[in-house]
Amino acid sequence: MRTLKAIVFALVLANVVYFLWSRSIAPPAGGARLAAVPRLTLASEAPASAPASAAGPAASAAVVPAAAGAASVPSSTATETPAPAPAGAASVASPPPASTSTRCISVGPFLDAAEAARAAATLRRGGYRPTQRVAEGEVWAGVWVYLDLPPTPAAVARLRAKLATAGIKHALEMPGPKEGTVISLGLYSESTRAQARVGLARSLGLHPHVAERNRSGDVYWIDIDLKPTDPNLTPSDLGSSAGRIVRLQVVSCPGA
Repeated sequence: MRTLKAIVFALVLANVVYFLWSRSIAPPAGGARLAAVPRLTLASEAPASAPASAAGPAASAAVVPAAAGAASVPSSTATETPAPAPAGAASVASPPPASTSTRCISVGPFLDAAEAARAAATLRRGGYRPTQRVAEGEVWAGVWVYLDLPPTPAAVARLRAKLATAGIKHALEMPGPKEGTVISLGLYSESTRAQARVGLARSLGLHPHVAERNRSGDVYWIDIDLKPTDPNLTPSDLGSSAGRIVRLQVVSCPGA
């Protein structure tokens, strides 16, 4: 009887030990779900006969081994075309050299060669190289002071006597600016002298007229080659005698 109890006890003990041993080595409950997740297959593990399209996303994500000695470059950048350089990145051309061309101007017209020579001397002192030339043209001659001609010869005689008494002895009859004859009191190139003659005529109770006179003939011009850095000239740059009336122009040289 004791023997039978020992055998039963031994079997129960063996079952308990087996149960405990099986619990310690059995996989966890989530093992089935983990086994269902597909395993990542590397490109080197894929079958050689499988087409490239069959590799799926895993194959396209694989990195292609670089050639020996070359740096590894991702396949996605292998076919990229370099973007064109922006316009501002282009090499800037050096600026063109400063222009050295000259421009020719003419100053005048002058009444005579002496006036032109004085102006040329002034320009030489200023660092210029003037050239004088003669041309046909019309030039300002001065301010003309004159009186209307009296209607009768007797009135003309009385007027001349009156003028002579005041110091105007060379009052001449000559064609006026309009149709008819006038009594000339003088042609003046200086404003002060012209104003003095007008004032004297008015003090005698007369009514003088003033007009500018021009004449045609040979006139004198001065040509100057200006550099691009030279300032523009004006007639006032030439200067003039005190009170002298100047009617000069600054124009482009003929044919310039």
